[in-house]
Amino acid sequence: MTELESFFGSDGALSKIISGYQPRAAQIEMAEAIVRAVDESQNLIAEAGTGTGKTFAYLVPAILSGKKVIISTGTKNLQDQLFNKDLPVIRRAIKKPFMAALLKGRSNYLCSYRLKNAFESTLGFSKEDAAALAKIKSWAQRTKIGDVSEMSDVAEADPIWYQATSSVENCLGQDCPDYAECFMVKARKKALEAEILVVNHHLLCADWSIRDSGFGELLPDADVVIIDEAHQLADTASNFLGINIGGRQLNDLASDALVEYFKDATDIPALRTACEDLDHEVKDLRLAFGIELKRGEWYEIENNPKITAGLNAVKEQLQRLTDQLELASVKTKGLESCFKRAEDLLQQLKIIIEDDSGKWIRWYEIHKKSFTLSRTPLDIAAEFRSFMQRHQAVWIFTSATLSVANKFDHFSNNLGLTNAASASWGSPFDYANQSLFYHPKGLPQPNDPEFIPLIMNFALPVLQASKGRAFFLFTSHRALKQAEMLLKDKLDYPLLVQGSRPKGLLLEQFKAAGNAVLLGTSSFWEGVDVRGEALSCVIIDKLPFSSPGDPVLKARLNAMERQGRNPFFEHQLPAAVIALRQGIGRLIRDVNDRGVLMVCDPRLLKRSYGQIFLDSVPPMKRTRDIEDVRAFFQQETEQ
Repeated sequence: MTELESFFGSDGALSKIISGYQPRAAQIEMAEAIVRAVDESQNLIAEAGTGTGKTFAYLVPAILSGKKVIISTGTKNLQDQLFNKDLPVIRRAIKKPFMAALLKGRSNYLCSYRLKNAFESTLGFSKEDAAALAKIKSWAQRTKIGDVSEMSDVAEADPIWYQATSSVENCLGQDCPDYAECFMVKARKKALEAEILVVNHHLLCADWSIRDSGFGELLPDADVVIIDEAHQLADTASNFLGINIGGRQLNDLASDALVEYFKDATDIPALRTACEDLDHEVKDLRLAFGIELKRGEWYEIENNPKITAGLNAVKEQLQRLTDQLELASVKTKGLESCFKRAEDLLQQLKIIIEDDSGKWIRWYEIHKKSFTLSRTPLDIAAEFRSFMQRHQAVWIFTSATLSVANKFDHFSNNLGLTNAASASWGSPFDYANQSLFYHPKGLPQPNDPEFIPLIMNFALPVLQASKGRAFFLFTSHRALKQAEMLLKDKLDYPLLVQGSRPKGLLLEQFKAAGNAVLLGTSSFWEGVDVRGEALSCVIIDKLPFSSPGDPVLKARLNAMERQGRNPFFEHQLPAAVIALRQGIGRLIRDVNDRGVLMVCDPRLLKRSYGQIFLDSVPPMKRTRDIEDVRAFFQQETEQ
């Protein structure tokens, strides 16, 4: 018996730690495949269905290897779960001692210097912001690690955190008077010493991105890099390889420079004027974009004289502020830091405005109070391939959804993986007996203007049969709002709607209610784990094709067409299949879970490509009759 078999076996180390532990063949096979990949220096794509236990399947080989391993997860929540829940369980079961560390991006750590600056600022804060800052100050005196997620009294999304954390742009680095006590520096020191380092995709890509000189020392040391939720990596990498400049970034620069002006540069009145003028020009540019919240192509900016004039005014004002900060930068490290930020932002803004090389996608996005200007690479495959070659680690990519109709081409091509081995392990759950796939007859076409009202006639009987206990997932926010209006007076169960409260609170409410219906868009399609009877039904409005109007997608599809490729079958269809598999994955999360899946899109059977979706769905019993749905839930009450 191998070391892994004895660890994962029915009488093994894990069985002594976890009550009711059952060994899973797929988990052991996946762990053995990872051991082989590491031993043979072979990159591996490892797909593991829900319930395989993939986290332990990669953690145990990682620890036993004795090598320096970086594990990257899709989100900070998963990162916290892996470090605070999964690793401690293995530590209790495994005989081998190991050092593990958790590292997040800079803005996740308290910055004592900036917090002190906020309290000394003459700019003043609203009553609410002042109260929140006082709570942060109180926590700052108690915390050992300075991780913002520890602080439950002030929401992580609260903009006030900007005053108490640093970013690459505004960090003073070794020149900071509080450098010796810096929480970020301490966390990074632990990260460099650890054998197992847990990061997230954003941080991994920041380490890769040469613009972020604050990192860059993590990856060179790694022998093995394990990417969990690997289906998200290409999108995250694409963002980091591009340039993004937001109105908020520019306003923050103006605000920080003003704080430094009042502290140390009141003899340069032109600096104050430049800060205030930049703030005004940024706000005017936001107004020029109009009220519609959307993403748009760059030619729309070039064809709109009002926006072009506003953009040029921002660039000129940023140049003036940069000039004034250069004069003031000799006074203090704070002013020098602001000057470097202004210089970098000016450089990036010019690159975005002036680029016409054809290798990049230029686009904009309008937010409620701000905007973002972006330059994104057309293709990251070549870039990622050379990145992997520079870091001679073994790369393991894992997720429950990497294949499309049992092929990994879409995932491999996106990241330029040419020599990776691949393997897939299905879910151990008994889908044939635990679930039912309902696809009713007579569904309206997705492009019907009355699509959402019409599908409610099919969905309501299902929600009544399931007695609530459902996720109703939508492909657009507009459809979700429409559904909310239609359902709020027709349901006998609590209706929870994404956006009405923070995601974590909504999930807690959903679990506690036991009979709620939750309406969600993309962020509820994945990374959400509700076990037990509280979630017994998942309804999906449409096949999740990305909006063809999205400027980044549109540019990539056009580029593929110019290369003589088929963008629908090579990109749009595989991406939609993976998104659908993620949504379906919310339904059965445990061996005892039961549930009904309903997909309201007739293209599943009416279009030839529908079969590719059907081939990618777990082996559920299928029906087109609502009576079978009622019987399925009736059977539950009789058991």
